[in-house]
Amino acid sequence: MKGVKKQNLPSKMCVVCNRPFSWRKKWEKVWDDVKYCSDKCRMNK
Repeated sequence: MKGVKKQNLPSKMCVVCNRPFSWRKKWEKVWDDVKYCSDKCRMNK
């Protein structure tokens, strides 16, 4: 994802709060498995 502008990053919808969230560097290797936008949503699943 180097050289990609922030507005062009991939995004997903959170399965708990239904809000969109964008790709983050820490999710680079597990982006396909990410379902929740935050730890709070992950705990409230």
